Amino acid sequence: MSHLSQRPDVPGGVLEIGRAIPHESAALHVTGQALYTDDLVVRTKDCLHAWPVQATQAKARITRLDVDPAYAVPGVVRVLTAADVPGVNDAGVKHDEPLFPDEVRFYGHAVCWVLGETQEAARLGAAAVVLELEPLPALVNVKEAIAADEFQGAQPTVSRGDLDAGIDASAHVFSGEFEFAGQEHFYLETHCALAQVDEGGQIFIQSSSQHPSETQEIVAHVLGLPSSEITVQCLRMGGAFGGKEMQPHGFAAIAALGSILTGRPVRLRLNRTQDLTMSGKRHGFHAEWRAGFADDGTIQALEASLTADGGWSLDLSEPVLARALCHIDNAYWIPNIVVNGRVARTNKTSQTAFRGFGGPQGMLVIEDILGRCAPLLGLDSSELRRRNFYGADQTTPYGQPVRHAERINAVWEQVHETGELARRREEIARFNAEHPHTKRALAVTPVKFGISFNLTAFNQAGALVHVYKDGSVLINHGGTEMGQGLHTKMLQVAATTLGVPLGTVRLAPTRTDKVPNTSATAASSGADLNGGAVKNACEQIQTRLAQVAAAALGVSAADVRFVDGEVTAIGRTGVGISWAEVVRTAYFQRVQLSAAGYYRTEGLHWDSSIMHGSPFKYFAYGAAATEVEVDGFTGAYATRRVDIVHDVGDSLSPLIDIGQIEGGFVQGAGWLTLEDLRWDESDGPHRGRLATQAASTYKLPSFSEMPQDFRVALLDRAHEDGAVYGSKAVGEPPLMLAFSVREALREAAAAFGPAGTSVDLASPATPEAVWWALDEARRGHDEGHLVQGKPGHQPEPTDPDAPVRMPESEFGQTAVPHLTQA
Repeated sequence: MSHLSQRPDVPGGVLEIGRAIPHESAALHVTGQALYTDDLVVRTKDCLHAWPVQATQAKARITRLDVDPAYAVPGVVRVLTAADVPGVNDAGVKHDEPLFPDEVRFYGHAVCWVLGETQEAARLGAAAVVLELEPLPALVNVKEAIAADEFQGAQPTVSRGDLDAGIDASAHVFSGEFEFAGQEHFYLETHCALAQVDEGGQIFIQSSSQHPSETQEIVAHVLGLPSSEITVQCLRMGGAFGGKEMQPHGFAAIAALGSILTGRPVRLRLNRTQDLTMSGKRHGFHAEWRAGFADDGTIQALEASLTADGGWSLDLSEPVLARALCHIDNAYWIPNIVVNGRVARTNKTSQTAFRGFGGPQGMLVIEDILGRCAPLLGLDSSELRRRNFYGADQTTPYGQPVRHAERINAVWEQVHETGELARRREEIARFNAEHPHTKRALAVTPVKFGISFNLTAFNQAGALVHVYKDGSVLINHGGTEMGQGLHTKMLQVAATTLGVPLGTVRLAPTRTDKVPNTSATAASSGADLNGGAVKNACEQIQTRLAQVAAAALGVSAADVRFVDGEVTAIGRTGVGISWAEVVRTAYFQRVQLSAAGYYRTEGLHWDSSIMHGSPFKYFAYGAAATEVEVDGFTGAYATRRVDIVHDVGDSLSPLIDIGQIEGGFVQGAGWLTLEDLRWDESDGPHRGRLATQAASTYKLPSFSEMPQDFRVALLDRAHEDGAVYGSKAVGEPPLMLAFSVREALREAAAAFGPAGTSVDLASPATPEAVWWALDEARRGHDEGHLVQGKPGHQPEPTDPDAPVRMPESEFGQTAVPHLTQA
């Protein structure tokens, strides 16, 4: 067992790590006392408010921008334009996101910003600005971009084995096309920044940002200043889910620029409509694939092409695509595989990180393939999945060994056993036989998700720990808190490492002048990276204090133990001194009581040019079984029960982890079944406009969508060597457990048809989409007429009574997969 993962032995004491405690700010959250960035405005004197001037074309040349009328509006102080930028007019790390554009790239693009004494003055000033546009041809969906050959960034390939030989050796070959939608983050707190300049010209920015160091860097190059002149603090975020990893930088830069030019604090907070129409979302994808299976259902070969809808600029689309390619295998061994990826450039918001970061999109493709093909192979879908699980000594398509592959079977078997799936399937079969207009189904899906940033350099973290003369402890680390419980875990790590009660330790907000050069709190790596750094800093201090205590107790430093705020020695029962006394003694002996900690993830190597290596520290595993009931008249459905077994290693904080699993699952179910982003794809004047720009038109999961019976268990005996206190990440992997909801809906829809029916199912699988799928099954149009045989065998002529397909809506956003068999 590694030093990093080993937990201290505290006989008779309390180990803070692993205790089920509430979120450190839970009471503040529910009482409304928790402060967020925008709450600080009322504490800031003479603050100005920013409001954008948004374009109403998806793509256009700016022919006139007259800001003078805005100054006639009472309360307007300044209008910010490109001419005001002292540094680089760009807010992206790829230098393709002008802060003040000369060409509109999406409907809602901000071309300038108005600063006013009040938000209303700024709004009226923005309305007075004269903006004239010359419309240009716009691409507003991924298929249009593909047809126009409009792509951006790298086009990577992951491959292994001999694809052609694998296809030729397959008894059954299927091919298909699948387009699925993105997802809006819809965090409770919209994008917000508050900037002010002190008397020395130092710029202090409060930002709702997952990546304060990158916010600092982008603001610095917009202002033409060194990073040391900029300090960024993130108090906490009211949700982020990846949407505040890259996108906050430009908003912070606007606030900082305004503050410099006016000498006053500037607040920029988007309202909900602005946030929805200006900020990026989860990438929608288009996939084309061909898969070969042996007679026993094992996958022999897979060929796929994944196209991500990147929107108007690259943002994080390249690493999102890379992770999608690295996760198309999910938990399955695929001996022969070629997967190509590319990023389409469309005239929509610049799509960005979202919980899972491309992993869910890649995994959805293989899960759709298996769910679609299982009936045509004459296999139960869960059995088809089980037969293809990774085994010992196998590697991923990009060359990383799959450690602990046996845990895939462990979570799978446990969810079957504790969920009583065999008995419940029999009950479902009886129910379906007795109810012609209502059907139930139960589906099980696995998760294997890699943990670490694909970019190796990001896998590092720092921390700063202070011990004061009275024994109290203050920690500061590079991670940000967005409700996920990272700060709670860091308090537990610090208390455990120092051997003090949890109440002794306090945590300070994340600031770039305390811990520099931090990585984003993303990739589910927050606890791994920052926990390692906090532990390292605490160990430095404890090592020094052990020398002080050893002298006081007359023992060797190696025999000193710190437990529950008491310092004792092995073999000296009943003899000890308090933590506070040791600290005070250390101070008078001039022993340093603070430390800067550092951690870097070891064992990673990745060559992005050939998409090969070991980019992940480990894999997180899980399995979910979902039972649904579908109404045959409307397609409406209810989630009756969900059973989850998830691998979080040795949990740092079980209550936090279970909450993350539940929340991730529900958010994933929202993406796959409810949340239907729609853009106007007509040729009318509002082409490219986001139609779902409010909670009234964009449906989010609520209490009514929660499973009636929701059971979550953590996998036992799952210690992860080489991770902080043996734990594993929990932020992103649970989202993919929701594939079981979509697959259960597919099987329920198929149950309206004859045995062996295979149906297409759109994503999101809204009630409308489910109705079309079950109607297809009832009509017998299940593609079952396709001949199953060796590759090269031509299918029979298509039935003249063609399958019913979901018609396109006025926005053309349907996403119905289509499958054929060779």
